[in-house]
Amino acid sequence: MSNLRLGKLPDRTPSKITITVSADLSQALKDYAALYRQTYGESETVAELIPFMLTGFLDGDRAFAKARKEGLPAGGTSEKSRRLPGSGSE
Repeated sequence: MSNLRLGKLPDRTPSKITITVSADLSQALKDYAALYRQTYGESETVAELIPFMLTGFLDGDRAFAKARKEGLPAGGTSEKSRRLPGSGSE
C-alpha cells in the first residue's frame, strides 16, 4: 500500500437529530434565515443553516476545544441523564 499525502477521509455519513425548540427560538431561527437570504441573496432553510450554526458555536468554544484535546470521554453523559425532571421528556 502506498503512503498518500492525503489520509483516509473521515466518516461523512450524516446523522439525523430531531429536537424541539421553544416558540421564541423557532422564530429567531426563521428571522435569521430571512436575514441570511437578504444578506446573501440565497434562500436556505433553517434545517440547512443549523448544522453550520452549531459547528461555528462549537468551534468558537475554547473550553470545549481544550476539554476535547485533553481527552474528553467520547459520548459524554447520556441524553437521558441530561433531561430535566418534570419536563415531560422522560
